[in-house]
Amino acid sequence: MPRVKVPRKSTAIDMTAMCDVSFLLLTFFILTATARQPEPLPVDTPSSTTQIKQPTVDIATLTVGQGKVFLGVTGPNVRIRTLELMGERYGIPFTPDEKNRFSLMETFGVPMGNLKQLIAMDSGERNKEGLQRGIPADSIGNNASELHWWIHNTRVATKEINDTALRFSIKGDSKEQYPEIKKIIDMLQKQKVNKFSLITSLRGSDY
Repeated sequence: MPRVKVPRKSTAIDMTAMCDVSFLLLTFFILTATARQPEPLPVDTPSSTTQIKQPTVDIATLTVGQGKVFLGVTGPNVRIRTLELMGERYGIPFTPDEKNRFSLMETFGVPMGNLKQLIAMDSGERNKEGLQRGIPADSIGNNASELHWWIHNTRVATKEINDTALRFSIKGDSKEQYPEIKKIIDMLQKQKVNKFSLITSLRGSDY
């Protein structure tokens, strides 16, 4: 008896639904992604195998590189209050517009005398490499350094607004000399801040 041949039909898959889902996911990731802010002081952090996530609230980051120190504080309200306290300390008044612009600055590193000029710049000009020369970290006679008072006032502002202790992280360049890092650690310890984090880059284990 002859074998009946079943006619072959080409298989067609409707990809319309898959394309719709793909574009929806792409749109979602684009709209929810946070752009990485340019850093006025790029540093190459040392590597380690430790995997502890950096906190996103109530944290201040001291970036050290090229002999300069930069400060970044989370929370716009904390930044505004810190600026007010620093203005009172050094007799420099800041307008509401200047306070608002400063609240958007994630990291900065200039002496108090140049801060108004920095605030007036747009973000692209402000973050040009080499423009900011760092926060003065050396004391003059019996007067504590500006960095000392920035650290002190960020702690006061965080306690006032969030009723919690501010945590600190040190982000040092891998080529930075140890005395520069030790100077920052000593400054924190003089203010009884004995617990802080060192930011590193993740590398694979050697074992």
